[in-house]
Amino acid sequence: MSAIAAPVPLGEKRIRFTEEDRPLIAFGLFTALGLTVLLPLALMFLWSVADGWSPPNIVPAAYTGERWAAVLSNSDILNAGLTSLFVSVVVTLATAVIALPTAWAMARIPFRAKRLVEIFILAPMIIPGLVVAVGIGRLFLSLGLAYSISGVILVQIVGTLPLMIRLMTATLEGIPQELIHAARSLGAGTFGVLIHIILPLCVPGLLAGGLLSFVASFEEFDKTFIVGAPAVQTLPVRLYMYLDPYSMQLPMASVVAFLLLVPALIIFVIAGRVLRDDLMAAGMGKM
Repeated sequence: MSAIAAPVPLGEKRIRFTEEDRPLIAFGLFTALGLTVLLPLALMFLWSVADGWSPPNIVPAAYTGERWAAVLSNSDILNAGLTSLFVSVVVTLATAVIALPTAWAMARIPFRAKRLVEIFILAPMIIPGLVVAVGIGRLFLSLGLAYSISGVILVQIVGTLPLMIRLMTATLEGIPQELIHAARSLGAGTFGVLIHIILPLCVPGLLAGGLLSFVASFEEFDKTFIVGAPAVQTLPVRLYMYLDPYSMQLPMASVVAFLLLVPALIIFVIAGRVLRDDLMAAGMGKM
């Protein structure tokens, strides 16, 4: 069985698959999904309920729910979860508020060195997060923002803002200029154009960017640890404490890791049911 249905013309690099290739392709995709996603989740779940697991046992010899009960009844972990949720919500809202005017300028206002500004905006995504966190941490320490909720929120915005600006810029570039001119010709002012034209058409980008910003903030570790720990503890920071090489607790760490996955799974399930594919594509700049 060949993966090429017909001879490929000279210069054409695309491989054409036939109906006979679909089972093989599906098997390969599901195998890759199982090895990269399902297998780690299964091992993590087994560690969370294992009552002792050592070689040469392939699976735990006994199971217990004590670790789940201990984690869910631990006030420190519950407080860390609430802190993560609060910080993520504030970071998402603040990122959207800051990104909208910036994206409008990048999408609609021509100016010199625009490409240089784009590179500057994307710099926090290009530079390793640990490097950014160390530099900002020293600045926040001198400004008195270190070891505080406000400092953690600000440093996380630095990480979420570039992607939100990129998504919003792609969305705003797709708004027809004729709609704005028509609204102004009918007497709409700047505020009216913003409320009735720009914001409704920005919903795809705001939703896509908001979801990604929330998940990125909720699972952020480097910047939060350097700027906020130990005074500000989020779930990723608590997870790191359980993975300390001098006192590693894999069962407890597995439970906390599952708690970290829950908001992300809920958000993406809701997004898949509420948002249409064309909305997400528009938000990602693919329309």
